[in-house]
Amino acid sequence: MTSELYWLTLTLLLTAVLWVPYILDRVFTLGLWPALSESKPAPGRQSPWADRAIQAHQNAAENLIVFAPAVLTAHAIGISTPLTKLAAVSYFLARLVHFVVYTAGIPVIRTLSFVVGWLAQVTILLSILRWI
Repeated sequence: MTSELYWLTLTLLLTAVLWVPYILDRVFTLGLWPALSESKPAPGRQSPWADRAIQAHQNAAENLIVFAPAVLTAHAIGISTPLTKLAAVSYFLARLVHFVVYTAGIPVIRTLSFVVGWLAQVTILLSILRWI
């Protein structure tokens, strides 16, 4: 397994578990039965941090749509360079930081971590095009 695939797998795992904190909040704030029976509670019925965690999770899923195919394409055509390896690690760390600071309501670091993740995606895509 290449380093890029390893970090993609960790990113997939991270994205797969980002729902846990806000669902636990839903159980604690609304109760077990409403948490299980309502498909999605109205905004403001959960803790403010949980509402932000939901948005951060959605953002992570939306960005995974670009990152995963980029890594898989690079792997399929045999591109694995120190720069793509760094980009894959950076993407994972940026998404982790993004979730934490978005959930905590820290705006500037949230934006910076998003930009780092975006630059990592662009780096892999430009490597596929052999522009860098």
